[in-house]
Amino acid sequence: MTIAFDAVSAYDEAFSGKLTHVIDHIGRSQPFEVAQWSAAPDWVDRELFIEPCDAATIDVGCGPGRLVAEIAARRVPAMGIDVSAEAVRQTRIRGALALRRDVFARIPGEGRWSYALLADGNLGIGGDPVRLLTRLSDLLSSDGRVIAEVAEDGAGFVCEHRRLRVEGRLSVRFEWAVVGLDAIEDIAARAGMRVVGTNSAGGRHTATMVRTHP
Repeated sequence: MTIAFDAVSAYDEAFSGKLTHVIDHIGRSQPFEVAQWSAAPDWVDRELFIEPCDAATIDVGCGPGRLVAEIAARRVPAMGIDVSAEAVRQTRIRGALALRRDVFARIPGEGRWSYALLADGNLGIGGDPVRLLTRLSDLLSSDGRVIAEVAEDGAGFVCEHRRLRVEGRLSVRFEWAVVGLDAIEDIAARAGMRVVGTNSAGGRHTATMVRTHP
């Protein structure tokens, strides 16, 4: 297979509905769950991410927008950001505000968001969760919270290179991280945050974090 396109273009094609798999650093393959992320929120999404957000919320790596659209439908100020133009387009079709933006670029409302979501493994963005959480602390209000999906207890902390395979074409490598329940407290502390609670539903897990010094 020929490396033909960058990771952002691969995400665009994946979100457009093309058959996509995630390939890890040792060649293992797993489906890229576009259908799940494009569907309506399920009860797990509601319990872990939607119901806790009762004030201004930014969904980082919002994908097709199932979470941010549902939060906005509850008359809560909400915005999604994603590097994929196709993801942003689909989020807007759902009626939610979304911007094509890298989380490390300038974000509207910095310092005023009450919640920042990292659902669907997005704590792994960039392969450096400490850097990512440090960045999110800049976006939050003094009492703001990060709600991040984490892997199961015992998963530890793993940083690896991944690729997307879209209908036989491989993207370039990009860095990704996996953080388990057993590792999130240390990761949060290194980012100047602390875990104030965890939640589990339907086999998925989240950690809620606040800044150590608001």
